Amino acid sequence: MPPRDPGHGRARLSPERVLRAAIALADTGGLESLTMRRLGEDLGVEAMSLYKHVANKDALLDGMVDLVFAEIDLPPGDPDWRTAMRERAVSARAALIRHPWATPLMQSRTAPGPATLRHHDTVIGTLRRAGFSIELTAHAFSALDGYIYGFAMQQRSLPFDTLEEAQEVGRQMFARMPDGMYPHLTELTVQHILQPGYDYGDEFEYGLNLILDGLDRALSAA
Repeated sequence: MPPRDPGHGRARLSPERVLRAAIALADTGGLESLTMRRLGEDLGVEAMSLYKHVANKDALLDGMVDLVFAEIDLPPGDPDWRTAMRERAVSARAALIRHPWATPLMQSRTAPGPATLRHHDTVIGTLRRAGFSIELTAHAFSALDGYIYGFAMQQRSLPFDTLEEAQEVGRQMFARMPDGMYPHLTELTVQHILQPGYDYGDEFEYGLNLILDGLDRALSAA
């Protein structure tokens, strides 16, 4: 394959193109695959050319996280807070499924971009307009984000993705267990997890409802 024209590649580069190429690389191979050299290869330029568009690796990660935040739907207008928080949580989880590398980075950046700041300000504003006190707003934001990011990390760490894989994991697990030793674990696994149509992702809505119900009660009490 003939080498790419580096001049042509540089002419087509922009900060957003660099960031989107970095996201595509991380989506495919995880953050460990993301190096400036590899990113330059994917874009058809020398790695040093990238520094004209992103200052360093930290700035690259900041920009990538900001683009993920931009994918999360924020409700237009002024719906009720419960609908707004539900839609935001569902959209955030979908974004984290598309970009699993982003989960541990979403709250760790010290130079948040405009989409990140707009996201947080909108969530806070929605809760405050609904009558949440500053303290209760902080509690609600923490509970929701802890659940969203925690669920994403837990789902990603499961040793199965499909029902067939879950059945195989269950078979191997039960083969190592003495008969009758763990009856409650066996009952839950056989009668729930290994049932046709089971999808661990469906648990997200149930837990989200519990949190929203609890916040609703806290708001009423306040």
